[in-house]
Amino acid sequence: MEEKAGKPYQAKLNLPPYEFRLEEAGNGKWYIFDPLRKKNLLLTPEEWVRQHLVQYLVGHLNYPKSLIALERGLTYNALQKRFDILVLNREGGAFFLIECKAPDVTLSQKTIEQVGVYNQQIKAPFLGISNGQKHICVKWDKQSGNYQQINYFPTFSDPGM
Repeated sequence: MEEKAGKPYQAKLNLPPYEFRLEEAGNGKWYIFDPLRKKNLLLTPEEWVRQHLVQYLVGHLNYPKSLIALERGLTYNALQKRFDILVLNREGGAFFLIECKAPDVTLSQKTIEQVGVYNQQIKAPFLGISNGQKHICVKWDKQSGNYQQINYFPTFSDPGM
């Protein structure tokens, strides 16, 4: 899913459409303005999904922008990793960890395991994976000691916030 000559990548997603500020750098590469980080980022298919998800969380689910962290590093088994989206609760603890994939990437058990590995350190009660077309969310169930799939994105008023 590469961009067409002269046109930015803009795949249709299973999320509301948003008006993004896109710029061509003159070298054929397109950039999207990230309002949370207040800078232009290379417009990749994964970034397209990440920006839509952030807008959905803020605009539709009323997540405070100040509690969303994007693409931060973490160390797991001495390896440097980066999570895509982490929403914090009002006390500053982890609430919702989301891994983004490009629309043409099939969500699989491996994708779920990737966010699960990151969460061993982060310990968020909600996890999500999305390729913009399909979204899978799970919630930690204290009684069973396992994650249970849910059919919604957690709202900022869910327990744990």
